[in-house]
Amino acid sequence: MINHKHKDRLFSFIFGNEENKRWTLSLYNAVSHSCHTNLEDIQITTMDDVIYMGMKNDVSFIITNIMNIYEQQSTFNPNMPLRKLMYAARLYDKYIHDNKLNIYSTSLLQLPVPKLVTFYNGQTNKDDMVLELADAFKENIEMSGITPDISVKVRMININYGRNKELQEACKPLSEYAWFIENIRKYRKTMDLETAVGKTLDDMPDNFEIKQFLIGNRAEVTQMCITEYNEEETMQMFKEEGRKEGIEKGRKEGKILGAVEILRTFNSNDEIKKIIMEKYHLTESDAEKYLLL
Repeated sequence: MINHKHKDRLFSFIFGNEENKRWTLSLYNAVSHSCHTNLEDIQITTMDDVIYMGMKNDVSFIITNIMNIYEQQSTFNPNMPLRKLMYAARLYDKYIHDNKLNIYSTSLLQLPVPKLVTFYNGQTNKDDMVLELADAFKENIEMSGITPDISVKVRMININYGRNKELQEACKPLSEYAWFIENIRKYRKTMDLETAVGKTLDDMPDNFEIKQFLIGNRAEVTQMCITEYNEEETMQMFKEEGRKEGIEKGRKEGKILGAVEILRTFNSNDEIKKIIMEKYHLTESDAEKYLLL
């Protein structure tokens, strides 16, 4: 039985442990268009203490001279390059210590090449894309004209069932995982989540490679799915609340600006400021901003 100190995602449970290296290798070959066959070539490097917002990175491993950092996300996150940068820094630090390398050496260290991939299976339709850390600097770059000295790119691949068919055909466990998530969501519309997970496990075709592993760890798999689904619902709730707050804020600002325009006909700026401060409960500095618009 696999013992996990931290809450895993199902994706990590399937593709990120020593027991399932054959599936890790299959996923790597499909993503990289390679044909490695030796499971001993894979060195799992996922770190239990690489934590971001309570969740460790999903899967990382070195094969030949390549450090792969994989992440599964059910909610689109444009900040993934920043997260991957944080993960990579910790993983390289561990690699340097494990291999007793000297970063102060006069010789240039040779390090594994980083490949950063996010597997997206959220319910919001998203095409494959490349996310770049440079986008987080864009506004400051435009203001300063300075070119950033750090560059990070993350390839995001949509792995919902039926998407990227060539990739899923090349990695059967990935296609089966996508089927599993798709069917849980389908059954979730008419039944509670735990029942939906159980029915999906029971309905899974016998020829699925991952079936016996999931059924053998049924309790853990069910808990992972419940945790992930609740996380996904919570993130969606926060987004919806933010959207509503934004709409309400926009309405309020529209009312204030309209009032300012009307008041300007017969009132001085000081008089307008006093009126909108009282009517809309604004601070003096906030009121002055509306006078400048």
